[in-house]
Amino acid sequence: MLLLNKEDIKKVFDMKDAIDAAKESLSIFSQGKSVVPLRTNIDIPKYEGQSLFMPAYVESLDSAGIKIVSVFPKNIEKGLPSVPAKMILLDGKTGDVICIMDGTYLTQLRTGATSGAAADMLSRKDSKNGALFGTGGQAASQLEAMLTVRNLNIVKVFDIDKERAEAFAERMSGELSRFSTKIVAAESSDDAVNDADIITTVTTSKKAVFNGRLVKKGAHINGVGSYTPVMEELDEYIVQNADKIYMDSKSAVLSESGDFIIPIQKGLIDESKINGELGEVICGKIQGRISEDEITIYETVGIAVMDVVTAYKIYEKAVKAKIGTNVDL
Repeated sequence: MLLLNKEDIKKVFDMKDAIDAAKESLSIFSQGKSVVPLRTNIDIPKYEGQSLFMPAYVESLDSAGIKIVSVFPKNIEKGLPSVPAKMILLDGKTGDVICIMDGTYLTQLRTGATSGAAADMLSRKDSKNGALFGTGGQAASQLEAMLTVRNLNIVKVFDIDKERAEAFAERMSGELSRFSTKIVAAESSDDAVNDADIITTVTTSKKAVFNGRLVKKGAHINGVGSYTPVMEELDEYIVQNADKIYMDSKSAVLSESGDFIIPIQKGLIDESKINGELGEVICGKIQGRISEDEITIYETVGIAVMDVVTAYKIYEKAVKAKIGTNVDL
């Protein structure tokens, strides 16, 4: 059995690899070529946390797995990841565990990558301005993915804690200097979204993090942080008025994300507003953006097939490069 930590993964797998894996996994899912039960979510109210168990099987890769991931927002105050996780990968031919890897970094990588895949498929090719809401454990990979698929001049970062936004922008300016993109802390939510071509929200907010009326024509929005029915990052006006809406899994989003559950319950939209899944766009089943002026939204709650496909691709590369630690149990 192979053990892979964050540094092992980074040696063999970059964001472009992850975006390619995200596109493959979304296409597999939307074509019905995977088994992905809805995740089990256990609330841990004593610490304002949740633990989630996410299994999947992908026949084409002869691989299965389960990710155990927790979301504890207050971990940031302790200097710990707010989304700690471990990924267990199985050989689909034998059912035996072949790899355990750092699921926290895997989650960050594949979650950023799915937004990168959406931006690559749906945002304007000439996008120049980005906005990022949130600076937690998922934010760095979201930013890297945005910069990987589009040549942006500037990304404005907003957080309810201005000092945290400034520190994040400074750190990312160094870590992502190869992109030559100016990364700055936004003065306000309005400042961030003003003139933004790509907007990514990755917070734990229960209310809209930006004013949807300020979103310009042709913008693309990635909604990432809303994974429970009471969490609502996206402004209801923009959900009502977007031209195209896509999801990683329509059934999962409509079961879990307040971004859409709440406006549907209010009667502001119905399911006919949703165009389909991003995987359907990737495999050519449905159209994506067809006009420069269209406002597009991609909503993701995360599906386990992303973890299995990405983990399998990482495992393959690690074995080939002889990276990681082999153990017998």
